[in-house]
Amino acid sequence: MAKCQVCGKRPVAGKNVSHSNRKTNRWFKPNVQKVRVLLEDGTIKRMWVCTDCLSSGKVKRYVSTPKSEVMEA
Repeated sequence: MAKCQVCGKRPVAGKNVSHSNRKTNRWFKPNVQKVRVLLEDGTIKRMWVCTDCLSSGKVKRYVSTPKSEVMEA
């Protein structure tokens, strides 16, 4: 689940280092969101995408228009 389907970013193991320099294991997890993405061919697909890819514009997020705006037009 915690893997970006665009860039492949996934959890990485590391160490917590305390002030007394003790080291314990920990995980660095990417901030992955499930979003609807508008693909190049015009289809809409749900994908797990990290926030770095969303903010950099690597994918186009699909945002539907409210029904009230569609009926007024």
